[in-house]
Amino acid sequence: MALAATRLIPMRKNKGKSIGACLHNHTSYIQNPDKTEQGELVSSYQCSPLTVDEEFLLTKRLYEQTTGRSQKSDVIAYQVRQSFKPGEVTPEEANRIGYEFAERFLKGKHAFIVATHTDRAHIHNHIIYNSTALDGTRKFKNFWLSTFAVQRLSDLICLEHQLSTIEYKPYRERQKRIVYPPKESNRDRLCGIIDTILAEKPEDYEAFLQKLEQQDYEVKRGKYTAVKGKGQKRFIRFRTLGTGYDEDEIKAVLEGKAEHKPYQKKPPQEQPFQLLVDIRGKMAEGKSVGYKKWATKFNLKEMSKTLLFLQEQKISSAEELRERAAAATERYHALGDSIKAAEARLTEIAVLKTHIINYAKTREVYAAYRKAGYSKKFLEAHRDEITLHKAAKVAFDEAGLQKLPKVKELDAEFAELLTKKKAAYPEYRKARNEMQELVRAQKNVERFFAEEKPAQENEQDRKSVV
Repeated sequence: MALAATRLIPMRKNKGKSIGACLHNHTSYIQNPDKTEQGELVSSYQCSPLTVDEEFLLTKRLYEQTTGRSQKSDVIAYQVRQSFKPGEVTPEEANRIGYEFAERFLKGKHAFIVATHTDRAHIHNHIIYNSTALDGTRKFKNFWLSTFAVQRLSDLICLEHQLSTIEYKPYRERQKRIVYPPKESNRDRLCGIIDTILAEKPEDYEAFLQKLEQQDYEVKRGKYTAVKGKGQKRFIRFRTLGTGYDEDEIKAVLEGKAEHKPYQKKPPQEQPFQLLVDIRGKMAEGKSVGYKKWATKFNLKEMSKTLLFLQEQKISSAEELRERAAAATERYHALGDSIKAAEARLTEIAVLKTHIINYAKTREVYAAYRKAGYSKKFLEAHRDEITLHKAAKVAFDEAGLQKLPKVKELDAEFAELLTKKKAAYPEYRKARNEMQELVRAQKNVERFFAEEKPAQENEQDRKSVV
């Protein structure tokens, strides 16, 4: 199982309750002392955990005073849930990662609170941020595919901290969970029935659909054929079933122009070796004798997998393993630093380009403002344009630009950096996987010998007594 799973959830005002009461309920829940180590795992930005609901509400009142607009939407805040793989991160580190994510995602424009919960097997963060900006001038816009953007940023930060992430794959490449007894999905069942019908060689496409109907499938004929089995809620289009099951492919098989190749399920891949259990540490925490027996068997199995990995990698000594792990870690960080540098420059280019465009658009207005002797009346009439012009000049001064670059040059640099960044990601992921495997193997070897040493010492003491 690979995590850091992330979700973006709009938090809405409940009927019959005030905005303040709803904010209090939400923020109080995530700060539950029993879940956050008595409040030790709570951090915040531009607000106090004790008064976060009141401060959020004050910002919303500032918005009404500043803009003259009232709260129309029932969305009063947003929550991000961020979960981590069990045993891979400490509660304190999880809280720092959640805070870093909120900082980078919100760019300091919204107050937020981060609470790390440890009441489940997996450590997870609850991040709540105000839907209203700190300056009271705007609301957070839940843009299209915002959840995807949240997931990508969370994954990037987790990669930077050497944590696992979810690898998103096409439907047909996804590995199904093993359940007992094994269950067949609606799509797999439909593919199997199509295989059987095609083997019977129907006369034409209509005869093929009629045979599907005889199998208790409801057929929707149209531009795209879709079917729905008994007990199913939604129709399934043929084109979504994968290679060999599209309408045109089925028709080609029926016409004798192609050969149908039934979809073959791939056997589940063997999971890589995992970290050994610290048996002595767990027993010190009060674990039972039964747990010790299980952990001993688990460690032996995982250590066997580790030794096989070392043989495949042709690593013959602990010293060589340490050197390989250190080199892989260094390479991983070097690639990560180059990607982060490219991302930082991409951000700089985007901001600079925006300022250059705004500066050009507002130049005439600002010149007229200067000719008017910086008139207050003129300022009130053209406040937005003048503000943009001033902001652009400040940005140019801070960057130390004597001459403004051309927008075309910035676009070319942006495109080049973006291409290099995308090309670097496959190598980055490969380096991450290599580093994780080598470091995990190194830890397993060290822990294994640490567990064996006391046993050997006890055996020697017993022999000396005899």
